[in-house]
Amino acid sequence: MATHQILAGFHAVTARLRHAPDSIKEIYIETSRKDKRMLTLVEQAERQQVKIYAVNMDRLDGLAKGVRHQGVVALAEPRQLAVNVHDVLDVITGPAFFLILDSVTDPHNLGACLRTADAAGVHAVIAPKDKAVGLTSTVQRVACGAADTVPYLMVTNLARTMRELKERDVWLVGTTDQAEGDIYQVDGKRSMAWVMGAEGEGMRRLTAETCDELVRIPMAGSVESLNVSVASAVCLYETRRQRLLGV
Repeated sequence: MATHQILAGFHAVTARLRHAPDSIKEIYIETSRKDKRMLTLVEQAERQQVKIYAVNMDRLDGLAKGVRHQGVVALAEPRQLAVNVHDVLDVITGPAFFLILDSVTDPHNLGACLRTADAAGVHAVIAPKDKAVGLTSTVQRVACGAADTVPYLMVTNLARTMRELKERDVWLVGTTDQAEGDIYQVDGKRSMAWVMGAEGEGMRRLTAETCDELVRIPMAGSVESLNVSVASAVCLYETRRQRLLGV
């Protein structure tokens, strides 16, 4: 069981059933829950011939290990959508679109970033292996299925990966409160990656130095900065807006 990935909650389990049912080993559901949402999930699992076990809440709590599970937990094989940035770039048609997260360790923030990345059309999210959270069950739940559609690439050397992107003509735009220009001056129609730092510390020095351009998010109120998942959403959708409108 230690080698299995834990998927907790309806969004995470149904997304995996939809995208990679063969990776699911078994699903555990709460014995007493018979509502329409649960019945629909059971029907979907049965169509895919996935084993289902009805268990009590204590068993589910133990499997989920503290993650809110809504009465459903699945054990699945870990799924890697892509191995490296070249795997992603080699199949992209049109301008590439990446989100780079430097040292984001909060699973709720990563889950929210993945969800927004999926909605905005990002081709992959990139993070360093040594200073970032992995695809935990909490991330899977918060991402609402996006972890099964957007590749999350954890790389050994973030600066080197960024240089590889630059060699493939991907423009790297970092965000920092100290920048003079703002996000609305960025040309989002070309191949690009938004580079976001963690709350408090922001981007590491080498990460910032490797960017092609540094910009800030204009702040009109009294707060000094936005949560990284909110800041990512603002930046990603500015690029999405430009690409949709062609401006």
